[in-house]
Amino acid sequence: MDFQPPLEEQETGSFESHFRDPSLAAEAPLAWLLGQRLELLDALRGLLSGGQATARLRLWVFLELAALPQGRLQRDDLNQLFFSLRPEALDATLKRLRDLDLLVWDATAQDYHLSALAQRLQGLLAPLARGAGEGDDMAALLAQVAGAQALGLSDAGQIQHLHAQLARRHDEFADVIASGSEARLRDAQPRFERALQLVERAGEALTALIRGNHDDPRLEREARALGRGQARLLSMASQFTRALQQADRQRITLGSTGITSSDVRQWLQARGGLHELLGDALSAGLHPVFVSGHELVDVAEAEFDRDRPDPGRAQGLPPAAQAEPGTLEALRMPEELEALIGQLARWTEAAPAGAPPPARPVTDAVLGGRYAQAAYRMQLLPLLGDAQARALRGLTGDLARSPWHAALRPELEAAQDPHVALISAGTLEPDTPDEPHA
Repeated sequence: MDFQPPLEEQETGSFESHFRDPSLAAEAPLAWLLGQRLELLDALRGLLSGGQATARLRLWVFLELAALPQGRLQRDDLNQLFFSLRPEALDATLKRLRDLDLLVWDATAQDYHLSALAQRLQGLLAPLARGAGEGDDMAALLAQVAGAQALGLSDAGQIQHLHAQLARRHDEFADVIASGSEARLRDAQPRFERALQLVERAGEALTALIRGNHDDPRLEREARALGRGQARLLSMASQFTRALQQADRQRITLGSTGITSSDVRQWLQARGGLHELLGDALSAGLHPVFVSGHELVDVAEAEFDRDRPDPGRAQGLPPAAQAEPGTLEALRMPEELEALIGQLARWTEAAPAGAPPPARPVTDAVLGGRYAQAAYRMQLLPLLGDAQARALRGLTGDLARSPWHAALRPELEAAQDPHVALISAGTLEPDTPDEPHA
């Protein structure tokens, strides 16, 4: 049975009549898809038409019926389930559900049952029956997309809606970060962490959806766009953390009390009637104090007597002067670096003609002097033969161009040195002509 809305709710004209060109209505994919769901759209209109209280009553009764695990319902079951309703309210609601073809009365069995249209409508209205919580909008979309992917029923429209929701969340959090406000950052932090948690939990399903082979090009395009939106939201985590750290650095501690400016702000926000903090501070009249006339006269005379440049007199450049001799100070590299380069050069020169120098233990080049000097020379060894460092100028590049390389082992050995007890085992080996640098 088709539901007919009241006369004041009926509209004249067709859907196509709202377009500049009626033929354009068929070219919109979503509009065409809604046109195939007119039966469901009429049922939704009939269920929610009228005042807010009446629509709420119909929706509650319908969702309660849809949640029952019984396929057949007697009238006594309905009376017992909705015993709190007045009989006339229950009868009017059941009649509306029957008119909308959501509730079917079987005259033979003398019972009620929900139609297939009611089951489709219940799937559409199911999010209304869940408890409200932070991030429920995106959680529902993620659940739909992940569940559809697991069942092989992925839909491009669902993915497009989820991508739009991720983009809105990204823009919202980007505005919060750009504001630099600690209050907004603290307020958005739980929602941001919730969004990241939801995206990470559904990451496996989203990854499988993006990497899957789809016959629908629109589905593949939306899946790739969803992957980019997911990556943008996940990459914002470091930006959000840096913004919180910057807010922490800007926090001011008031004296030695340990109370910070953030504590004062939170206390002021939680306190009502800030004007009451003044108390009787302004109960007494103000007593202005004026500067004596003698000080005013002195300041005025000094201002008149002050030398000022004459705007009418041309002022040229000052005469040339001989610059005083000076010295140019440049940063000098540590002596240990130059000493290490010289030691490697001496080992190379001491080798017999035509033969490579023998390998040397790491201790010969590292140990000597204080612990800090030995540690610094140990940190220089990875530069030997480094391809990027060889292109540098100065002592760092000279060290990298030395025909030696370090071969360290993942073990420690005792060092015969008063400042170093253990050192990484290894040797300094000369480069052969056909050996590439590491």
